Amino acid sequence: MSESLHESVKQSVKRLIVESLMLEDVVPEQIVDDAPLFGEGLGLDSIDALELAIAIDKRFGVKIEAEDEQNREIFRSVASLTEHIAANKTRG
Repeated sequence: MSESLHESVKQSVKRLIVESLMLEDVVPEQIVDDAPLFGEGLGLDSIDALELAIAIDKRFGVKIEAEDEQNREIFRSVASLTEHIAANKTRG
């Protein structure tokens, strides 16, 4: 994946997080690539992860199964989520 396409996916992921989780006080540009999505970062919870996984499947065609042992790493940050999507993406 080219660097510009990777950046495009990263920006799409940030927008998807804000839109699908209806984060009213956050704009995509405020989300730091390596900041944690859960806990002290954006403060997301397991329900948010489920909603985000559904949105990612709809937008990128990437399924993230609830029982996947890699979920903690996949959802660690926007950067890790982007890497997972880039590696498994089936549609734009």
